[in-house]
Amino acid sequence: MSTFGGPGGRQINSKPSPPERGSFPLDHDGECKDIMTKYLACIKRVKGTNEAECRDIAKNYLGCRMDRNLMAKDEFKNLGFEEKKEEGKKGELRWE
Repeated sequence: MSTFGGPGGRQINSKPSPPERGSFPLDHDGECKDIMTKYLACIKRVKGTNEAECRDIAKNYLGCRMDRNLMAKDEFKNLGFEEKKEEGKKGELRWE
């Protein structure tokens, strides 16, 4: 009689490793739910385009998750959010 599992009854014991990013605890208590629903409504309104308004809401959502230990704290630049740079008017010279 063979055991349930692999061929020949041999079971391989391997410990799964979580991904570096993209896996974090669920918000069971709904601490950031209001921000998440605003973000989803924004994405639906702009038909999935990368609008600044939606990016700001996403940044607030990630900040909420980090503040409540629902994900590891990290700098926003590492999460794909760059600092806003002042842009001059068209034709204006900018000295840096």
